[in-house]
Amino acid sequence: MNLFTPELLDSFDSSIVPQSEADTLPPVIYTSEEFLEFERRAIFDHEWVCVGLASRVPDPGDWFTVDVNGERLIITRDKEGVVRALSSVCQHRAQAICEGSGSSTTFKCPYHHWIYGLDGRLLGAPAMEKTENFDKKDWGLPNIQVEVWQGFVFVNFDADAEPLAPTLERYNPYLEHYDLTNCRCTDTVVLEDMPWNWKIMFENFNDGYHATKLHEYIQDFCPSELSTFPVPWDDDSNVIFREAGYLHIDAGFNATHKALYPVFPDLTEEERWRSTFALIPPSLCLGTAPDQAFYFIVRPKTASTIDVEIGTLLHPDTFEHPMFEQLLETAIAGIQVFVDQDQDVTKKVQVGLNSRFAPRGRYSWQEESHVQFNRWLVKRYRERWPRD
Repeated sequence: MNLFTPELLDSFDSSIVPQSEADTLPPVIYTSEEFLEFERRAIFDHEWVCVGLASRVPDPGDWFTVDVNGERLIITRDKEGVVRALSSVCQHRAQAICEGSGSSTTFKCPYHHWIYGLDGRLLGAPAMEKTENFDKKDWGLPNIQVEVWQGFVFVNFDADAEPLAPTLERYNPYLEHYDLTNCRCTDTVVLEDMPWNWKIMFENFNDGYHATKLHEYIQDFCPSELSTFPVPWDDDSNVIFREAGYLHIDAGFNATHKALYPVFPDLTEEERWRSTFALIPPSLCLGTAPDQAFYFIVRPKTASTIDVEIGTLLHPDTFEHPMFEQLLETAIAGIQVFVDQDQDVTKKVQVGLNSRFAPRGRYSWQEESHVQFNRWLVKRYRERWPRD
C-alpha cells in the first residue's frame, strides 16, 4: 500500500489554515517508519540541524563526534579557529576514523594510518606511491556546511542550502541581552530512546495551552493565558516562538516560583517578566528565563523514539556564586518535576496516535505555535513529496 498518496498530501491543507479553523496533522505521520524515512530525506537532509555548542570545541584541534541522520560527523575547530564538520568515514576503506571527543593536530585512521588535517585534507597515505592516478588532494574527508548561531553549531548536508542566520532574525532581539555565545553550560544530559515521535517533542516544548493545566500549581506563576505569539510569521522563517508572561518579576521553574540563579545583568524589566520558548526545527528547542537559557537537541531514531540532549546556559559569573552547587541541585530538582509530567503525557500521546480512534483534533488559541510548525513542515513535505 502506497502511503504517499495525493489524498494524504491534500489532507495537510486543513492543518495550515488560520488557527481558529485548523485541524491537527494526520496521526500516521507520527507513527509510520516509512514517513520518518521520507522526513529524513525531505527535511533532515536539507535543513540546518543543530549538533551542539561551539563551546565544546573552544580551541584549535578540539573535536567531538555526533551522529546526524545516519551519518557520523566530526565537529572540530581548525588551525585558523574555524568550526568545521567533517565526515568521519576514511576515504580509503570507510573505517570510522574516531569517536567520542578529544584534541589533536590531525586525524589518523586506525586501520591503515591515513592522516587527515583538521580541515579534512588528506596529508598522508602510506604505501600509495605505486597506485596510479592517485593524488592526495582528491581524497580528503568530505566537508559539510556549518554555521554557528548564538553559540550553537548547525550542519546542513545540502551544499546549496541558504544561510540559516537570516531566517532566525525575528528571535535575535529576544536573545541579545543573554549573550548566549559567551554563556557557560552546566553538564548536559542525554536521554536515550524516549518513546515518542520527534514532532511530539517539538509540539510539547512550545505548547502554552498545557502550561497551567498539566503543570497546575507548579507553573501557576506563568499561566497559559499569558502566552503571546509575536507577528508576523511567514514561511521563510526558521524559528517559531512564543512569549510566556509571568505574574511576578524574575520567576523560575522550581518550587519557589522564583529565579534561583542571579538574573542576567543586562535584561530589561520587560524581559524579567517573561520566558520565551522557541523551535528551530528540525532539531533545536530553545528557551529563556530571567536567570538561564535552556535547550533540547532532538535526534529521531525511529518513528516512535528519539534521543534528547538537554543543557542549561548560565551567565559566566553564576558559576562563581558561593552557593552554586546548592543552587544547581535545587534547580535540577525543580525542573525534573516538569520533565516527569511532560514525559508521561508525550509517551501517552504517542500511544494514542496509534489508535484507530486517534482524531484530527482542533487547536486552542494558546496553540498558535503548532499551526506555525505545521506550516513549516507542510512546506517541506510538498516540496519533496514522492511522485509516481
